[in-house]
Amino acid sequence: MKPLAVIGNVNIDLILGPAAPWPKAGTEIIVDHDELRVGGQAGNSALAWEGLGVDYEIAANVGSDQFGRWLSEAFGARSSKWPVRPEGTTLSVGITHPDGERTFFTTRGHLPRFNLDDVFAVLDGQKLTGGYVLLCGAFLTEDLTRDYDALFDWADKHGITVALDTGWPLDSWSNENCNATRHWLSRCGVALMNEVETTTLAGIDDPAEAARALHALMPEGAIFVVKRGPDGAIAVDADGVLASAAAPKVTVVDTIGAGDVFNAGFLAALASGEPLAACLSAGTAVASRAISTLPRSYGPAQASEEAVQ
Repeated sequence: MKPLAVIGNVNIDLILGPAAPWPKAGTEIIVDHDELRVGGQAGNSALAWEGLGVDYEIAANVGSDQFGRWLSEAFGARSSKWPVRPEGTTLSVGITHPDGERTFFTTRGHLPRFNLDDVFAVLDGQKLTGGYVLLCGAFLTEDLTRDYDALFDWADKHGITVALDTGWPLDSWSNENCNATRHWLSRCGVALMNEVETTTLAGIDDPAEAARALHALMPEGAIFVVKRGPDGAIAVDADGVLASAAAPKVTVVDTIGAGDVFNAGFLAALASGEPLAACLSAGTAVASRAISTLPRSYGPAQASEEAVQ
């Protein structure tokens, strides 16, 4: 199996819900579910690899508070070289709704100060040669994002394929954000975006055609993946051929981080040399498993769970 690593945002997620209707100001409601857990795109993908028993490395930073210490402890030895910032750790409070949607309230915290030196303090390019690095949280890690070209140069030097998942821009898809993302795509071997991001960035309503348009911006041999939630996933391969996979039917418990978990399952299969369609199926299977279990699980369902479902 080719080596795997993830670079990006690790923060605290506090999940509460479901809440409906949205409460009036000055009131209080009781919800059925709460969970404090490792979050952020990079954190979610790393936890999925952990749950799948996949070896990986992770480059991140944390804040200088109890949440930062808790995050570091969650990753054990893998976090031993993570820089500690003087800011408080970024916290996201996710309010879930009965229809499966969610609303986030997030502090800026430590994430904007994650930088290129922080990455190089953790990752060894030679050890990752021939592998895949998942790069995520582009619109949250301001210091690192400014140095993306240098990061891409480092990856090229060591023969590392960058898999990009930008996440949704805080100020939406402005011309500046669209132009930046198109440039990043020109340096990446794999793109992992959801359907709304793909169609919005391409300005094309059909996800397959939008994927083909964005795939044309990428280097030769690249793969563009569109994550479509309950509709599964599609991808344009190195030859421009469309592959697809359906998502299994599940009872949704919590969709937060589903796309990040998909990324982990997809890249683990890709690093193992699986065909593209099988990689899409692996990603959808792992994500479907994660969003339908509490506490969250990533492996195959146990017989007792299947009987209950």
